[in-house]
Amino acid sequence: MGLTIFRRGGKGNWILRGTVAGARIYESTGTDQRRLADAKRIRRETELLERATLGRKATVTFAEAALAYLETGGEGRYLSRILEHFGPAKLLAEVDAEAVNAAARALYPEAAPATITRQLITPISAVVNMAAEDGLCAPRRFRRRGTGLARLDWITPEEAERLIAEIRAHVPHILRPVAILLGGGARTGEALTLERGDLYEATGEAFLAKTKNGEARMIRFPGRALAMILEGGLPEAGRICRTPKGRAYVVTGAHGGQIKGALERAVAAAGLDPRRVTPHVLRHTWATWYYAATRDFGALMDLGGWKSAVMANRYRKIAPEDLGARLVAHGWHFDRAEFRQPAPAVVVPFRRAAR
Repeated sequence: MGLTIFRRGGKGNWILRGTVAGARIYESTGTDQRRLADAKRIRRETELLERATLGRKATVTFAEAALAYLETGGEGRYLSRILEHFGPAKLLAEVDAEAVNAAARALYPEAAPATITRQLITPISAVVNMAAEDGLCAPRRFRRRGTGLARLDWITPEEAERLIAEIRAHVPHILRPVAILLGGGARTGEALTLERGDLYEATGEAFLAKTKNGEARMIRFPGRALAMILEGGLPEAGRICRTPKGRAYVVTGAHGGQIKGALERAVAAAGLDPRRVTPHVLRHTWATWYYAATRDFGALMDLGGWKSAVMANRYRKIAPEDLGARLVAHGWHFDRAEFRQPAPAVVVPFRRAAR
């Protein structure tokens, strides 16, 4: 018995019904046009017969694999454009290097290599890798694009002063997250989701329960950063970073888009390049500043949340020898001496020597 199409009550979308190769089907065609519904019936029958003959591995589509990836909690931010490009019938087995290159030409003809890697190759790789783990395709790797050079951007203390002044003047609601990024080295998503109960004012520390790598950590602020965080008063409970309307930010990723527009305005007003100074560059800046001020690479890795020394080194930039002194001159004391209580004096009672 093959598939037939019908409509409930003679109206609405056509529905597929029947059994093909032992598979019972009852699903909508998604159209109320008889000609299109009949074409979908034929295609669905062919798909079911091929799957029964060749096996699921040979007939699974990229769209099916992407749906399974999303249902397990995968990141879908860039997948919609990719799915639209490949269409519903593109077989997973057909998504090879040539298909990826064609997608790059169609979707991102003028994009930088790093953008193509982030928005095209990375999501495709994630879908294919999970499908390979499920036995739906052979494992494969796609060449990532880029210059091969680590990002070199960071801002100087003098540039930071101009930026902070413009933030206070024009977009004061982002002063707090910027202080957390510059002074504590948090990722943007970590800063925007920091809870009031996880900030310890007495010690200038904050506990990050939810992090990118899944491992909670403590970050430590110099007094200058803590003062900026406390400026204007904190909410009594909940997330401490708020929109201009006083609402908590909705964070769906770690890309900094929630404050990017406001930061770009302040960056431009400070005479800096918005293409060079982004929320994530402030984390690079913290790593550069912290190491220049302390020379403590182990603490840099711990506070920054990096498991690999190679990754920590990518964030720590080459800086002039006087950077540490310039930071101190602008009030960025990463030794955090202001939070260390002096040890209590030990009074030894005087005893007269016996004669």
